[in-house]
Amino acid sequence: MKEIDVNFLEESFKKYYFEHSELIQVLERASEREFGYQKFNSGMIRHLSIKDDKELHLLCMQNIPSDIYCSNAYYSFPNLPMNEKDWKEADLIFDIDAKDLNLPCRENHSISICNECNKISKNSGKCDNCNSVKMEKKSLPCKNCIDSSKNEVLKLSEILINDFQINNENIHVYFSGNEGFHVYVYNSQFQQLGSRERSELVDYFMFKGAIPETFGMKKFKPNRLFFSDFNQSGWKGRFSKHIFGTKSKRSKIISELISNGYSSFQKTLVDVSQNIGVKIDPNVTMDIHRIFRLPGSINSKSGLTKTFCSDLKKFDPYTEASFLADDNIEVLANCPIEFKLKNRKFGPFFNEKVTVPRFVAVYMICKKLASLD
Repeated sequence: MKEIDVNFLEESFKKYYFEHSELIQVLERASEREFGYQKFNSGMIRHLSIKDDKELHLLCMQNIPSDIYCSNAYYSFPNLPMNEKDWKEADLIFDIDAKDLNLPCRENHSISICNECNKISKNSGKCDNCNSVKMEKKSLPCKNCIDSSKNEVLKLSEILINDFQINNENIHVYFSGNEGFHVYVYNSQFQQLGSRERSELVDYFMFKGAIPETFGMKKFKPNRLFFSDFNQSGWKGRFSKHIFGTKSKRSKIISELISNGYSSFQKTLVDVSQNIGVKIDPNVTMDIHRIFRLPGSINSKSGLTKTFCSDLKKFDPYTEASFLADDNIEVLANCPIEFKLKNRKFGPFFNEKVTVPRFVAVYMICKKLASLD
């Protein structure tokens, strides 16, 4: 990124951290967590120990980080190297991102940037200017992306509450600041689980590895009396509602499933998992040493803030997570896709100088779709 753009972003981020310090708070048991941060055009600095909000605010003002992170894990010595930290336990965290949902709308709001000549084109695998295949994908998520991500969060929350008896108060949902949501589970029976056990949990939430016998199908002499029903709890009930649709169709569909055979039922389970399984990033949930973007901090991929969602259904990230100022900034914009921020539409811009509010300039520069120079 150009120096002039870095300076502008640092100026904008510093102003945010100064004016909205009440949003930047350490998590519970902060002294046991590892912190880290990144600066523009620089690598990660981690293994930091921060005890309270005052120390955190000082870090923000002195270093002006592009991104700030905090561990899900609790350690005896969070500032030591990983093999010396003495891991105690870790919160369970899920990452739900629009890019993992394979939505058809994504092609309409994605662009490709050539890493060789910086040519911008509409979602191409090859640069039409220099023929390079070194292309960087950028997406400007639409309302459908956000709504679809919300639906996955709701599916996840329903399983946590109904299947694992997690108290709703211990489930915190945050907009990630870019394309999705982070779901934190606090004070649960999962706190001391290692990576392997969390991997098994991931399979459960994603409805992976299910076997036909669980739902009543057997290889030899299947009996329709053993097939799962609507009123059963957990995945048996969810599977029944999805496959049978209505109770009146259940008998007919069971006959078809038995007729098609065991192997066909196995394929049905795989297909069903794409619809009723929760689409989470498995690597995130399994990682017990990961550092996550700190709530209240800015996401350098967008200039939007990682924001707590008190009412997920009504939450609009493009108004409620946009905190930067609205003074006018002139930029050279090359953004071939229209987008919406703070209930205003912007673009498309085709390599032209435009004057836009600061929060828009930051958004496009973070997406590499604009520059001050």
